[in-house]
Amino acid sequence: MNRRIKATLALALLSPTLSWAACDVQSGPRTTALVELYTSEGCSSCPPADKRLSQFPSRDYGLAQAVPISLHVDYWDDLGWKEPFAQAQFSERQSWLVHANGHKTVFTPHFFVAGTEVRDWRANLGDELKRVNAQAAGADIHLRSEATGPGAFVVSASASAPVSADPVALFIALTEDKLMSSVSAGENRGVTLSHDHVVRQWIGPIALRAGRADVRQAISPRANWNPANLGIVGFVQDMKTGRVLQAVAASQCVRS
Repeated sequence: MNRRIKATLALALLSPTLSWAACDVQSGPRTTALVELYTSEGCSSCPPADKRLSQFPSRDYGLAQAVPISLHVDYWDDLGWKEPFAQAQFSERQSWLVHANGHKTVFTPHFFVAGTEVRDWRANLGDELKRVNAQAAGADIHLRSEATGPGAFVVSASASAPVSADPVALFIALTEDKLMSSVSAGENRGVTLSHDHVVRQWIGPIALRAGRADVRQAISPRANWNPANLGIVGFVQDMKTGRVLQAVAASQCVRS
């Protein structure tokens, strides 16, 4: 008997300065590639990779083909520049993905597509996206938002995947585009950097157990977030192999 695992996440966000524009997106029968970039403003070789990630979505790769997220790591902070968008958990996640891919070296910039490491991203990123997009989806995800009143909104995600021997989890990320930073120290001293798809809030892993999981979580948007540039990403991942079974995104749902 083919059992299914289902998980539901509902996030209530309250702020007097925000209103919510409805978004509702359902994943398709083919796999949408989660494109993860591990980067840092303290790394002089990272800006070209940041620029490449900012090119998504594109004419060739819309959100139905590629869901981009930029995860800023904190291990460059000791070299002179305190990374404003870095989170220690992203450094930990990068290390976990490296080991899941059978490697040991952690570096920036570092791309992963659907959980698979792409070392030569200039040459191989497009081929890897095509490989993932050609696969049947390993999970179904429904990502949606709904206004609940003035300055309040709810984001929910539901995911289902066939039961397997490996643990499977749902993740939700809140991202922000059009971020700017004037770097005054480190390898990029004197350079103004721009970023898109930067992960601001990370939720998960939410384990899929006993066929169903239900989570409701309140989030307080920070004063330095621009509501007009926020987006939401959901993905389902095999927690043993690192393989991302499906991803989905909704952008520009928040309006000030």
